[in-house]
Amino acid sequence: MASQATVAEQTQYLGFVVADEEYAIGILRVREILEYDTITKVPTTPPSIRGVINLRGRVVPVVDLAVKLGLPESEVTKRTCIVVVEVDLEGERTVMGVLADAVSQVIDLPASEVEPPPSFGTRVRVDCLLGMGRAGKKFVLLLDIDKVLSAEELAAAQSVADPANPETREGDSTTGSVDLPS
Repeated sequence: MASQATVAEQTQYLGFVVADEEYAIGILRVREILEYDTITKVPTTPPSIRGVINLRGRVVPVVDLAVKLGLPESEVTKRTCIVVVEVDLEGERTVMGVLADAVSQVIDLPASEVEPPPSFGTRVRVDCLLGMGRAGKKFVLLLDIDKVLSAEELAAAQSVADPANPETREGDSTTGSVDLPS
């Protein structure tokens, strides 16, 4: 299984909280952590895409992980932040933001402390988990960020990030001119 090889190579994860549950992403996939600031809503994007942010002049889509997991939309608090991650989109790295209620810590997890994901009992589809990391008496859900952020979000993110490319604008029919009444 490819995800087990990924777990064996990865030992540090960024822990964060969404809907009172602790999740983690491999630290090498995390670009930066931003304080929650202005997010611009974009019409016709999937409900899990909260909007876009301006990251040093670059358009970066932000996914609400709670909505992605079938939970109510995350409420913004003083601790809310955006974890900027790199995901693979058909072999190409794409930068996206993930909305988190709070960032908790960097977690060192050797492969011996990672259990395979159970086939039931979690809010996340098992194929989206790299495993369950033992952290004291509880577990941290180790996310496979490439699988969590599905092709739908990635395609929408790509169209938001590159609106000039007609191939990335799904359902765009504004190719002709429009006559306005005089």
